[in-house]
Amino acid sequence: MGLDETVLKSEEHVMLELRALYKKYGYSQFKMSKFEEYDLYVRNKDFLVGDGVITFTDTDGKLLALKPDVTLSIIQNSKDMPGVTQKVYYNENVYRISGSTHTFKEIMQTGLECIGDIDVYSLSEVVMLAAKSLAAVSGTYLLDLSHMGIVSPLVDAVPASQERKAHILRCIGEKNVHEIREICRECAAPDALAEKLALLVGTYGRPEDVFPVMRGLCTQGQARSALHELESVVTALGAAGLERGLHIDFSVVNDMNYYSGIVFRGFVDGVPEGILSGGQYDGLMHRMGRKSGAAGFAVYLDLLERLPHRPRGYDADTLLLYE
Repeated sequence: MGLDETVLKSEEHVMLELRALYKKYGYSQFKMSKFEEYDLYVRNKDFLVGDGVITFTDTDGKLLALKPDVTLSIIQNSKDMPGVTQKVYYNENVYRISGSTHTFKEIMQTGLECIGDIDVYSLSEVVMLAAKSLAAVSGTYLLDLSHMGIVSPLVDAVPASQERKAHILRCIGEKNVHEIREICRECAAPDALAEKLALLVGTYGRPEDVFPVMRGLCTQGQARSALHELESVVTALGAAGLERGLHIDFSVVNDMNYYSGIVFRGFVDGVPEGILSGGQYDGLMHRMGRKSGAAGFAVYLDLLERLPHRPRGYDADTLLLYE
C-alpha cells in the first residue's frame, strides 16, 4: 500500500516533494549521526543559527552535541576530490531552539550542498533549486538575492576594528542607515564611503531596476566581478522561468568569515519569517581546512507548521448519485 499523502502534515508533504526534486537533479542522499563532537560547533559557532546546543558526555568522557546544523557535519564527513563536484541532499532532524515555540525542539530540516569546483553553472543550479523549493511550498514566494563580494569590500574599507565592522554588517541586515552613518563618522570614514553603504542598504527590488544602479557603484575589482556573477545567476533563473519571485536585497548578509559569494533568503506567503536560507560558503570550507568551494541551502520545515493544512482528498473511486 502506498503512502497516503492526505494524512501528512504540511512539512512532511513538502519534504517528500523536495526529496524527489533534488534526486531529479542528481543529488544523492547524505545520512549522518545524530551527534558530533561539541568542538566542531564551538569552532564555528558564528555559522550556526542561534546559540543553543544540547550537549552530553560520552562513555569515554568526550563531550558530544546533538547536531544543531547539518552543513558542518557534511563538511566534516566529506573530503576534497579535485575535479569532482559532490552533490548531496539531506532530510535530517536537527536539535535547536525552534523559531515557532522558542524552546528546544527536534526539527525536521531538508536541504542540499554542492561541494567541489563551484562555477557559475553550479551556483545557478543551487539558486534555481532554492527557488523551486519555495515554489513547492507555496505558489506565492519571494527569493531575495545578495552577494557578499559586493557588501564585503565596502565594509572592509571602513577604518574600524573587526568588531565595529561586524556591527556595520548587522546594521546592513537591519537596514539601519542612521547607525551606519554614525559608525562611519566615529571612525572618520570618508563621506563618500558612508554614502555608498547607505545606497547599498537602500537598493532593493526587481533585478532590472537594481542592476543599473549597482553598475554605477561596482565599477572595479571584486565588487565588479561579484556583480557580474550575480547578473549571470539571475539570467540563468530567468531562462528557467523563475524570475517572478526574484528580488535583489543587499540587506541579506551573512558572516564575512564564512560566506564569500551569493547569499539568499526565501519567504512564502503565510509565514512571517524566512523559511529558506543559504549561499556560497567558501570561507567556512577554508576555515575547516578544505580547499574546495561549496554552496547550499536549508529549508526550515518547522516553520511550515504555520501554513494552512492542505485539503484532504476523498477516498472514493466511484460516485453514484440517486434522484
